[in-house]
Amino acid sequence: MIDRGKGNVLGVCVDAMDYEAATDKVLAAAREARPLALTALAVHGVMTGVQDKAHEARLNSFDVVTPDGQPVRWALNLLHKAQLPDRTYGPTLTLKVVERCAAEGLPIYLYGSTQPVLDRLSAALTTQFPGLKIAGAEPSKFRSAQPGEPAEIARRIADSGARVVLVGLGCPRQEVFVHAMRPLLSMPLLAVGAAFDYHAGDLRKPPPWMQQRGLEWLWRLGLEPKRLWRRYLILNPAYLARLGAQASHLWRACPAEPTTTPADTFAV
Repeated sequence: MIDRGKGNVLGVCVDAMDYEAATDKVLAAAREARPLALTALAVHGVMTGVQDKAHEARLNSFDVVTPDGQPVRWALNLLHKAQLPDRTYGPTLTLKVVERCAAEGLPIYLYGSTQPVLDRLSAALTTQFPGLKIAGAEPSKFRSAQPGEPAEIARRIADSGARVVLVGLGCPRQEVFVHAMRPLLSMPLLAVGAAFDYHAGDLRKPPPWMQQRGLEWLWRLGLEPKRLWRRYLILNPAYLARLGAQASHLWRACPAEPTTTPADTFAV
């Protein structure tokens, strides 16, 4: 098990942590019925914090931020000598958490995406993990929360008997949602990005050699060029430039102070 604490990557505090340590933290919070906010960040997720200091402070308030992308793992190893042998990838972490929940009889709740995707995801997860209990599945409404709606969502989740919430709203919407909902729920909330689409069978996974070499972005760009070209062709070079500046001490990446104040408005 590897858990070497948080390291500053361009001002975002990322945990030098492997799958086992991250899964254990989630399951411990689920058993003890206490809140925990987790997200898995690739380059795009880190750069959302770089570009928005309020969001950076939000990210820095998360209990666990795993290195979802290989370039984020490389940054931890370069800047902080973390010696992480692999990234802690959101879709894989999702399966490890779900497997443990199934084994321990801890129900999960799925929040985000669309109803058809949730239906396929639920079927795929219960097929892979026959003992899994899905307490509820609620699709995104693709709009801002209305007054009083966060409390209603929290009440539905709590009343379902769920002990872990998986959130698939896309970055950065899912991190804003998890941050805002954390004070309302006594259970872990995990922002797991594209895990819903991958495990529902709607998104093809890149070959292992591309994942190992940090080229998953190229695979995703090939699948969705119109939607993702700005994310990868602009943010990736900016990430590398800032990482080089931080590593050579030409730029001091000062982490924004964590905030516990939920967002005034956020997408549901």
